Amino acid sequence: MAKAPKVVKEEPLETQLWKAADKLRKNIDAAEYKHVVLGLIFLKYISDAFEEHFAKLQAGEGEYAGADPEDKDEYQAENIFFVPAEARWSFLLAKAKQPDIGTFVDGAMDAIEKENPSLKGVLPKVFARQNLDPTSLGGLID
Repeated sequence: MAKAPKVVKEEPLETQLWKAADKLRKNIDAAEYKHVVLGLIFLKYISDAFEEHFAKLQAGEGEYAGADPEDKDEYQAENIFFVPAEARWSFLLAKAKQPDIGTFVDGAMDAIEKENPSLKGVLPKVFARQNLDPTSLGGLID
């Protein structure tokens, strides 16, 4: 007898944010949760938007025929932030279990700021600090 497929129920945003805060409770002050969690949410959001458009450019169909997926102008034309390879969520996900994940995330924020002048000085770079446990940060990224 075959098992019924597992139904994945999507949790409300508030529940997801609360769970993220729970992972950070060890050494971080509650006032600092927002910098870590919202920074990661922003990074995931722009990476997902970038990856979606990247796939369209790679397929090269229709109006995207002959487009270069690594050309920053292709993304600016669509009001999408350009995300360099070292700042993409897939790259960070691959590094999530490493003890220096905070350095990778801070580097990703720097790289995004360099490629997108409108974000200069706006993104948080608080991920490599001593009081942020790399295991907890890696768990959030996972």
